[in-house]
Amino acid sequence: MATFYSIHPETPQRRDIEAVRDALRQGAVILYPTDTVYAIGCDLNEKSAVQKVRQLKQLANDKPLTFLCDSLSNVADYAQVNDPAYKLIRRLIPGPYTFLLPASRQVPRLVMNPKRKTTGIRVPDSPIAIELLKALGNPIISTSALPVATLHGGSEPEYLIKAELFDRMDALVDVIIDNGQDLQHQMSSIVDLTVTPPLVRRQGLGWEAAIAWGAEVS
Repeated sequence: MATFYSIHPETPQRRDIEAVRDALRQGAVILYPTDTVYAIGCDLNEKSAVQKVRQLKQLANDKPLTFLCDSLSNVADYAQVNDPAYKLIRRLIPGPYTFLLPASRQVPRLVMNPKRKTTGIRVPDSPIAIELLKALGNPIISTSALPVATLHGGSEPEYLIKAELFDRMDALVDVIIDNGQDLQHQMSSIVDLTVTPPLVRRQGLGWEAAIAWGAEVS
C-alpha cells in the first residue's frame, strides 16, 4: 500500500513536502496533484523509477515523458530556449501548459523523444508541485493519471472520483498526495515551440491565452 499524505493546496506543510522529497530520492513513484489533472511521477534522474512509470502507463521507450520545472531558468537548464520561445513561456507560466522544446544534454535519454531529441516541460501553477520541485532540486516526471482505464485493460476513457482513483493507484505507487480538492479532468495545453510560429498541438486548459500571445492552432 502507498504512503498517504494530506497536504494543503496553498500552504503545503514543510514536513510532509520533505518526506515526499526523501521518498523521491529513494526511487519512489508518486501520485500527486498538479494545476490540471493528478499525475504519476518520480525523480527525473531515477532511472528505475522512470521505467516503473512507463510500465504503469504502458508507454514504450520511444514515447517522451513530460516533466515539471519550478521556473523559466530551470526550463532553460533542460531545453534549448530561443528568444521567441522565452518570451512566450514567460507570459504563460506558471500555468496549464506543456511546452515541446529541443532537449538539452541534461535530459535523460529515457525521458526524451529519441528521434526528434525533444522533450515536454511544464511549470505548473501548483504550490504543492512547486514546493516539491524546490525541495528535490531537480525536475519531476509528470504523466497524467487520467484516464486510468488502460491500467486495467480498458480502452474507453474513465472519469473517476478521487476516492476511486486513489483506490486503483494504492497498490501501484509508493506515495499518494491528497490536496483536499475535487479531481480535475481537463488536461494541459500542448504548445510546440520547435516550430515557427508556435503551434497549439492540444487544446487543453488555457489554450486561448497561448493563441492570444502568438501561437497558432495546428
